[in-house]
Amino acid sequence: MPRGARLDAPGTLHHVIVRGIEKRKIVKDNQDRRHFVSRMGRVATKTETSIYAWALMKNHAHFLVR
Repeated sequence: MPRGARLDAPGTLHHVIVRGIEKRKIVKDNQDRRHFVSRMGRVATKTETSIYAWALMKNHAHFLVR
């Protein structure tokens, strides 16, 4: 069954999920975690995106963004 159209109105919150292919790790260690979070911060600043919440696990990450 196809997914319905996504809501993309100004001010809408989005739940973004990033997953490793075949459940592979997206971060290996604490240094990788720090780099990932730092890059997300830079991208958010450049794109004027607000990150309200995030969770970073070994093989996936969740972000609540506007």
